[in-house]
Amino acid sequence: MKKDGAAKSTSSDGSSSYKVKKSRWYDWKWQLKNRITTVEEISKYVALTQEEKQGLDLKERLVFGVTPYFLSLIDPFSPNCPIRKQCVPTASEGVATEFDYEDPCAEEKDCPVPGLVHRYPDRVLLLATDECASYCRHCTRKRLAGSSKHVLTAKMMDKIVKYLSDNPKIRDVVVSGGDPLTLAEDKLEMILSSLKKIRSVQVIRIGTRVPIFLPMRIDEALVSMLKKYHPVWMSIHINHPREVTPDVEKALNMLADSGIVLGSQTVLLKGINDKPEIMKELFIRAMKNRVRPYYIYQCDPARGTAHFRTSVKTGVEIIENLRGFISGYAVPTYVIDAPGGGGKIPVSPNYVVEHKGKKWTLKNYRNNRYEYIEP
Repeated sequence: MKKDGAAKSTSSDGSSSYKVKKSRWYDWKWQLKNRITTVEEISKYVALTQEEKQGLDLKERLVFGVTPYFLSLIDPFSPNCPIRKQCVPTASEGVATEFDYEDPCAEEKDCPVPGLVHRYPDRVLLLATDECASYCRHCTRKRLAGSSKHVLTAKMMDKIVKYLSDNPKIRDVVVSGGDPLTLAEDKLEMILSSLKKIRSVQVIRIGTRVPIFLPMRIDEALVSMLKKYHPVWMSIHINHPREVTPDVEKALNMLADSGIVLGSQTVLLKGINDKPEIMKELFIRAMKNRVRPYYIYQCDPARGTAHFRTSVKTGVEIIENLRGFISGYAVPTYVIDAPGGGGKIPVSPNYVVEHKGKKWTLKNYRNNRYEYIEP
């Protein structure tokens, strides 16, 4: 898009609109260094509404930042643009309800050592950084993201390694944040190599939105490094089919070709992806690029996110409109991450009509009824 906001880029390559060389546009470090972070900067590209100006002026809100690449996908004239609504704050972000929490999933109470959340018996969450490429306005870790309060030091990593070594039942480590793929390769490799040395750790998973916000970060150097620590799985946060650009497809296929198992995580967001047809298109595109839809999350009740949260019924209806109409591989599990630290709880349509003795009466995706008799 031109700097006066007069036109927006029609492709994922917005380099000409930003008047930079393509080589610089596809330099992920240039993208991070040139993130749009102020109201003055974004006003050059987006015709801001009064509500957006008020949101950007809020004193207590999640840090604002968006890569030039992701900003190039925004419709500068439509406040209903699903990309724009995810990254440009509005006045609604300053409204807190009685059901909002600073730490909605109560992660801090399950931190045996700094930077590590141990909630489930066999797996842990390692918070590698509080930095992201861009900042989702619905972020569940608003208390940490972009705050520079959480910097994973070598000393912290030593304590994490000791804890994991002393608890051999832990076999699965999710590396998240923030976004671990914003780290320099040597820092990320330090984390992965330390985990790989622990005999009981069998699987490393990386939670990231970088392939969506900053697809140029997925390059040969990064992929070659990640391959050394297989089995590596990657959970990619993706919310809308418009996010799946040719650049994103290239990044996803590079990851898949390297043997990294890809899954998606999607947050259900009001006015963005709360329609079955949008979710269906998203998951079909994900499958096409070898990304297995994994979770739809009910939006966590983080402070200032009430305007994003739908009814639970909306999520159930979306699953009802997916099951049977697209491949089972493309139907994720709809979950609520229980406030207070209860963990992920699946919420599904009820296909059992009646159960008497050995007879089960069931309904299928077309609402037809069938009987199954147990032996």
